[in-house]
Amino acid sequence: MPESFLSFVKSLASRDNVRTLSLSQLDQESSPYARVTANESLSFYSNVRNRSAGVSVVFGSQRVTDQKSTPRQRAIQQRKDQTLREVQAYLERAPLICVQRTIGDNSTFNPKCTLFLSLQRCDNIRQAHLWSHTLRDFAPGAVGPDLYQVCIPEWPESEQQVLAFPEEGLNVILGSDYVGEVKMGFLRLAMWDAKEAGMLSLHAGSKIVKARQPDGQVKQYGMLFFGLSGTGKTTHSCHHHGLTGAGEGMDILQDDIVFLGKDGGALGTERGFYLKTEGLHPDTQPVICRALDQPQALFENVMLTYDGQIDYADLSLGGNGRAVIPRACMSPYVGSSINLPPLSELDGLIVSFITRRMTVLPLVSRLNPEQAAAAFMLGESVETSAGDPRRAGESVRVVGTNPFLIGSEAAEGNWFYDFVREHQDKVWCYLLNTGGVGEIMERDDQGRPVIKQRVTRIAIPEMAAMIRGIVRNTIDWNTDPYFGTPAPRKVEGVDLSKFDLSRYYTAKQAEEYALRLKEERRQYLIGFTGLNDKVVQVSR
Repeated sequence: MPESFLSFVKSLASRDNVRTLSLSQLDQESSPYARVTANESLSFYSNVRNRSAGVSVVFGSQRVTDQKSTPRQRAIQQRKDQTLREVQAYLERAPLICVQRTIGDNSTFNPKCTLFLSLQRCDNIRQAHLWSHTLRDFAPGAVGPDLYQVCIPEWPESEQQVLAFPEEGLNVILGSDYVGEVKMGFLRLAMWDAKEAGMLSLHAGSKIVKARQPDGQVKQYGMLFFGLSGTGKTTHSCHHHGLTGAGEGMDILQDDIVFLGKDGGALGTERGFYLKTEGLHPDTQPVICRALDQPQALFENVMLTYDGQIDYADLSLGGNGRAVIPRACMSPYVGSSINLPPLSELDGLIVSFITRRMTVLPLVSRLNPEQAAAAFMLGESVETSAGDPRRAGESVRVVGTNPFLIGSEAAEGNWFYDFVREHQDKVWCYLLNTGGVGEIMERDDQGRPVIKQRVTRIAIPEMAAMIRGIVRNTIDWNTDPYFGTPAPRKVEGVDLSKFDLSRYYTAKQAEEYALRLKEERRQYLIGFTGLNDKVVQVSR
């Protein structure tokens, strides 16, 4: 990166073409570009409705750069200096706003964020508006790195790109008006700095639960929920799981990014949640839906009828509708802190890896440290027909379920393995399958998926009951015959007989599905140079 560019960005706030806006000013100036819902909340709309992962490039030393770039990304790399010169020339003349917020709320690590956003199109102010409502007020004296982001939404579509310089604390977004690009741009930079500070950055939700045990004691556990988009990470991070007994309850902390320390504490990042709204229903996700009914909610790309009614099931505007809601809207299920306490202040930490598979994987698997580290590295789910129809049923794998990871993936897995192994007396890991069992899918002559036998899905209340059984320690376990992990034999509130594999497959069919999955996993894990061999051997 030209040395002068970062210095130029840092000097922008003092230029005549830049206005610094407070949160209240953002609220006031963005409201004319919104539609008002029946609940008096605001709904906004963007042209770009997903992150620009295919045109995102990380620049810097070999410690951060990704060698597996596409031809499009290589073209962006080659033109980087020229692009930055053009961006600088544009920023000198375009109307800009400056908005500052703070990630985190603790005494040790609080990245301070400065956003410069072009308002060549005035309605793009909503990007800063919605993003600002996810973070706390700017705290210039807080301990933590300074991060900068430049966003020019109106940049030519043919030149859309995201340039990340994590070692410099800078992100440049060109040609995207998607709020999620701004949000994750800052968080991705913060994740690198957290890694440099010795923490493990997790794409995971966090909460504290109080659950009554079989002996009558009420114990307090921390919980972490890993999961790729659409698997249920936010759903279960923000679900009460029916913990309504005397002394029971929960405190929702985070739903997206946390920084895990070696003491088992996890620093939160956000004061507001940026939730995916697809398929939300008050019967299955009551805490989230009740929060979204409040006027403080802010919506993006959701279906809003002519009379102000929101329809979460109508995906006419795409499947990535979003909402920003303050944690306070989830009362009484939230406290004042966004941070998960260290293990010394808890009775234990329950780590859940959420996947979504449709054939023979147990609905819940209890994992030993090696299996847990393998699950972390696999970060798996399956492609759906809604995502890429031709790849429906194929495995999707992202290390740590974290598509924003920068640097060595094996180092992340080794960090997690060492942590779980060291604290295995107080850290317990599970694999949760929020998909189901029983699907039989074949492909026609054109390679298109053909469903021969539909999956029997596990409903959200059923998985919530299983999580309730985990935290109450009331599940009766046996050994799964295909994967060798402890799996539930009996769970209060769930009829497990309908998920019995013998209802859907012959023993030979079930074994073939299991062997195929285990071989996929083995091939994937052996590809990580430097990963602890005990983790690699799990799939052998």
